[in-house]
Amino acid sequence: MSQSLDRAISIIMECSTGSKGLGELAETLDVHRSTVLRLLQTMEARDFMRRRGDGSWTLGFGLAGVAVTALEGIEIRGIAQPWLRRLSREFGHTIHLAELNDDEIVYIDKVEGRRAVRMHSRIGTVVQVHTAGVAKAVLAFSQEPVRDRVLESATFERFTSKTITTADDYRRALGEVRERGWAEDDGEFEDYINCIAVPVFDAGGDARAAISLTALRAIEPLSSLRRHLPRLREAARDISIQLGWNPDRRRP
Repeated sequence: MSQSLDRAISIIMECSTGSKGLGELAETLDVHRSTVLRLLQTMEARDFMRRRGDGSWTLGFGLAGVAVTALEGIEIRGIAQPWLRRLSREFGHTIHLAELNDDEIVYIDKVEGRRAVRMHSRIGTVVQVHTAGVAKAVLAFSQEPVRDRVLESATFERFTSKTITTADDYRRALGEVRERGWAEDDGEFEDYINCIAVPVFDAGGDARAAISLTALRAIEPLSSLRRHLPRLREAARDISIQLGWNPDRRRP
């Protein structure tokens, strides 16, 4: 990758979390302010960046169009979205769709319900492999080389008292998920949030993605969320079939 392109991408990623000043960007990239300014002006001309009234820089509206086009190109998202909206309306909670992408699992859609609360998850972000229900649902039904590759990046950092903090414990948990057919996050990343998740299979019979139902524990605890599993599994089954999955080969 060219140095200029790498720096431009770094600027976009930095500004994706909020507007940044020229000096702040130069310090982060460890380059001269004039170098950063040239890159910003080039991207501004293509509407990828824009300058705010206070002199700071933020993402331009041109990036929004590119992002929408990229998301529309993800086939599974278009197939799953009617189900995600339906489930969100039905249960009033947040529904996530996450997909296996090389050695990462990424949130590719999120529909917030009427009882939704502010969560760490965002479309396009990589999930915490060792805590997220969607990650467990995908990895439990992935081939071993895929599972090993993804787990290489797992930090097993402790976030709450229920976080799984070793690879051995995590693999045992995946075995339990594989046996029962669904996964859960029992307050493992944020102790006040829990979720259930089920895998979505592709035409080859491998877990390509997962959908989850996430709720504030005080509103609906895990024991209550589990009652919605039949509906969640119905959605996963239908999405899987539309992706070419054969129900006789593997059952979500």
